[in-house]
Amino acid sequence: MKTVIIFDHPYTAAASENVPHHRTFLAALARQVTQQLAAQHQEVDLIDLHADHFDPVMSAAELGRWRQGKPVNDQVADYQRRLLAADQIIFMFPVWWEVMPSMTKGFLDKVYAKGQLYAAPSMETKLVKHPRIRIITTMSTPNWAYRWVFGAPLIKVLRRGTFYKTRLWHVRWQNFAQVEKKSLAERQQLLANFKLK
Repeated sequence: MKTVIIFDHPYTAAASENVPHHRTFLAALARQVTQQLAAQHQEVDLIDLHADHFDPVMSAAELGRWRQGKPVNDQVADYQRRLLAADQIIFMFPVWWEVMPSMTKGFLDKVYAKGQLYAAPSMETKLVKHPRIRIITTMSTPNWAYRWVFGAPLIKVLRRGTFYKTRLWHVRWQNFAQVEKKSLAERQQLLANFKLK
């Protein structure tokens, strides 16, 4: 079984150690996920968007290629090949202003593309393995406020507006709220108890 992890944080997946001003709980989670999958003898393919210098902005020339059903550039074509081989896809990113950061949005715009990874006009996915989709996030907003005050916009955008729309039905979301307010011992306990759902 092959899992592709799409990791989006400016500090990159390498920032998993407790180094002040260059650490992210998300990278520590990515390390934990990778270790869990390796223990299950699964193949893990990490796409680290910031480490790869992925450009999320769609240029006019790229949009022209996208409209013709062609990969917008070689990096995107490589990402598409990797996703086509996936049995499971895990998106990992911090929630900023209640949704995903620009790198993840640009990845969806450029990589999960019409004619490449889903058919037009049927909108049916071309990911023939119908991979499970997992979304792992961190955010400063309390869970209750995100769901009941803001209406969980991220899940509407991704689960309903992207994956269900293209017939990918197995979508799970795990969120870690207000991690920055927890002590090192509390964060370590969260990591020790973390299991993919």
